[in-house]
Amino acid sequence: MVGVVSIGIVLFAVIVVGLGFYGMYRPWQLKWGATREEVARSMPGDEVVSLAMFNATRAVTIRAQPEDVWPWIAQMGFGRGGWYSYDVLDNLGHHSAERIVPELQHLEAGDLIPMGPGADSGMRVKGFVVDRWILWWDGKNQLMTWAWALDPLPDGNTRLVTRVRSRSSWSHVSGVWLPLVEVADFPMMRKCLLNIKRRAEVLALARDTEATRTSPTRKEGSTI
Repeated sequence: MVGVVSIGIVLFAVIVVGLGFYGMYRPWQLKWGATREEVARSMPGDEVVSLAMFNATRAVTIRAQPEDVWPWIAQMGFGRGGWYSYDVLDNLGHHSAERIVPELQHLEAGDLIPMGPGADSGMRVKGFVVDRWILWWDGKNQLMTWAWALDPLPDGNTRLVTRVRSRSSWSHVSGVWLPLVEVADFPMMRKCLLNIKRRAEVLALARDTEATRTSPTRKEGSTI
């Protein structure tokens, strides 16, 4: 009898956790920081992954212009600038770059964005417009896309919007890692966005401060 009660308690707990995850937490984290318009809008790559099982649109406002944000995204990747997230988990403990690395700024369609160790472990650049958007994808498998959009705001700030679309296939490794994405993607993506925000804002502030300091001061005069 005790065993039956224990099993019942466990099942009840699983149901409650499941309802909480899929009914509240998942819908909230899949659109963290994004407006309704940003969630509903189309983004590069939406047409690649049909019937996406995982479709997350997150966003953050950055007090910097798109050209201040772009370099941090251009150099992302394992063994490159890092992921600006939990380095011990996604960059083998190597600290993500705190500076813009000039040699990592040149991108071409087809370039590999390494996700981890391995000769071809990552996504490929499918297309981009400098300072505006970039799309990564998994190539012919067409199981995952990762888009970034840098939307300029009238006040000189930037809305950084990112969208990950994915579906699984039991004939592909995605059938194993997609459940892990459901759990681990949000905390790592949130930290990534916030760290890109911090880096871009610090750099923009330093540049503007230096420009103000070195700009000639106009002297006010008077005439009779």
